[in-house]
Amino acid sequence: MTEVQILRVFCGPGGGGGNALGVVRDGADVPDPAARQALAAELGYSETVFIDDARQGRADIYTPSVRLPFAGHPLVGTAWLLRDLGGPVGVLRPPAGEVAVTYDGEFTWVRGRAAWASGRRTEQYGSVAEVDALPAPPPGEGWLYAWAWQDEAAGTVRARAFPRRGDNIVEDEATGAAALVLTGELGRALDVRQGTGSQILTRPCDGGMIEVGGRVARDGVRTVDGLPGS
Repeated sequence: MTEVQILRVFCGPGGGGGNALGVVRDGADVPDPAARQALAAELGYSETVFIDDARQGRADIYTPSVRLPFAGHPLVGTAWLLRDLGGPVGVLRPPAGEVAVTYDGEFTWVRGRAAWASGRRTEQYGSVAEVDALPAPPPGEGWLYAWAWQDEAAGTVRARAFPRRGDNIVEDEATGAAALVLTGELGRALDVRQGTGSQILTRPCDGGMIEVGGRVARDGVRTVDGLPGS
């Protein structure tokens, strides 16, 4: 039997919103990659994380259909959970590389490169109303991050994210990697209001790095058993 911590990552100012995340605290419970993929598919969240070494920050990320080298909301959630369990880290190590972690009050931040989140296409719309009116998903293929300025002077963006990869994730409630890509394209810090009530903060850093931060909340525990290889 495998215990999965459920978090909501990138919650809004009032605690609502946030993208559901499954976290397996001990990756040794599910050592086989096929079993990890099966568990991620069974849970049905946009991503599930397996912590392979909490002290070293080694983490493995899966969507219901593919393994990811880097993703924003899983890493923010993992960093927050490790601190909540009494073991804060300064670095996480997903397959993409070393991801610096900082804690700032209610916000947890991770640092990455836009190149680590390739394949996410952004498209600007003329108004928040146009973004809100999009069907889920919009026609077309491939990852789409639809956005519009809510307040350009303040750097506030309204966004919606559509993976369109055929794994039943019709729309992502909050997507740190896509916000990171958009930040790299615009070259400025952003306050992204995504989904039904989520908030993602971003800021460019030296050396082409970009920080992504947000609030995290616990949302219960699930147990799963009977997976092959687990």
